[in-house]
Amino acid sequence: MNYFNFNNKVAVVFGASSGIGKAAALGYGDSGASVAVLARRKEKLDTLVKEMRDRGYTAEAFECDVTSEESIKNAAKEIVKKFGKIDILFNNAGIAVPGSVENLTIEQWNNSMNTNVRGAYMTMKYLVPEMKKNGYGKIVNTASVNAVLFDKNDELVRHAYNVSKSAMVGLTKAVASTYMKDGITVNSVGPGLFETEMTENTLFKHEGFMNSYNAVNPAGRPGKMEELVGTILYLSSDASNYVTGQLILVDGGITLV
Repeated sequence: MNYFNFNNKVAVVFGASSGIGKAAALGYGDSGASVAVLARRKEKLDTLVKEMRDRGYTAEAFECDVTSEESIKNAAKEIVKKFGKIDILFNNAGIAVPGSVENLTIEQWNNSMNTNVRGAYMTMKYLVPEMKKNGYGKIVNTASVNAVLFDKNDELVRHAYNVSKSAMVGLTKAVASTYMKDGITVNSVGPGLFETEMTENTLFKHEGFMNSYNAVNPAGRPGKMEELVGTILYLSSDASNYVTGQLILVDGGITLV
């Protein structure tokens, strides 16, 4: 049995316009899956789809706002219409708003929860039924080491992000418990520090943070994107058929020390 054969599988990637989502979409394509990529920034998706098709992959872009139920509902219908089924869901749409409970506005807090948690709930709401039809599904949710690690540095505090990613872990476990009987596994991946559009102009430019991170982390460096994609593909593959409800931290060991 080829555990990592994604031929004839349809992978759906939310938050695919850049960073981890884009890397995962390419990883699914590399492994033989047909890939639906979704995000608000359609022009970036179109560029990604062109790159994927130039490599000989099957890919389609769908504009979607994960804070809108109607947008997700319509996207789910269009994906099934185009590909006929849904095998894999990678929930990666998210935002990281800096600030503590003192200085975050209610709007910032709500936007974080709506994007990072409610969005994942709604994608699963409309894609899980499609998986149940075939008795098979792989769901991978992007959490973060910041679900279990927190910061006292005023410049780096992100309370809404911490809470939303902790909630993602809880949501993963709850959904996993319910749908394993339907052949659907649900896991979350917790990235440490990787260079993305979200981090390159914030954490990567904070010299004090980078020096501290590299000194404390057993790996002595940030992660490389391919080191994260491998875990995402594992959780999306038949190699993980008996693994569900787990948070796998891909962090170079920083949560160990």
